[in-house]
Amino acid sequence: MNIGQVIAQNRKSKGLSQIDVAKELGRFDIHVGNAAISAWEKGINMPTANQFLALCQILEINDIYTEFIGENPNDPFRNLNDDGIIKVYDYIDLLEASGKYDKKSSKVIPMEGRIMKIALTSASAGTGNFLDDENFDEIEIFDHVPRKASFGVHLDGDSMEPKFKNEQLVWIEQTDCLESGDLGLFFLDGLTYFKKFVKKETGTFLVSLNAKYKPIEVGEYSTFKIFGRLATD
Repeated sequence: MNIGQVIAQNRKSKGLSQIDVAKELGRFDIHVGNAAISAWEKGINMPTANQFLALCQILEINDIYTEFIGENPNDPFRNLNDDGIIKVYDYIDLLEASGKYDKKSSKVIPMEGRIMKIALTSASAGTGNFLDDENFDEIEIFDHVPRKASFGVHLDGDSMEPKFKNEQLVWIEQTDCLESGDLGLFFLDGLTYFKKFVKKETGTFLVSLNAKYKPIEVGEYSTFKIFGRLATD
């Protein structure tokens, strides 16, 4: 028999109409009418792979190879009569009841995240945005977080490219002491910056990694605060 004839035979043996099968296919998000099923059974059209597998499940066709192709060379029951097959199933029941041969199921270990403070206001890597010290939310983070990180902040701008991208989340270790050359988060005259901290004989500067941005000098009368350094470990 061809595929359509096998489908028709199994459908009829289960007492299902073509309309019944069409409704059952809807449970698999496959929406066809009974006319499509009729066309499959007559060999006018062929079901797609998804439709075919759904049909097999609806019609309880478990051994697809034997049903549609012929004797399955890998079928362990191929040389047994009905009585022999029943004895095999009886033995399977005994093995399962003993509990000695249960299949080892892999345990899904739930991932544990780390609760971190994330600034609700982004730090500008370009022109600078004000960052309220209290403007944080606590979020469970499942990605890697540096051990010394105190909080995270998203960048806004391209002045720290190519190493740091716009909207990238960076982790900050809270401290008010930095070495020259450290990357950190700063408050300067009402604005917040993520920059490189550079101290020279000529003064203190916040330097961008993007060469198109000029260093920002921390003036003698500037309001300046160090929030922390970039956490990297």
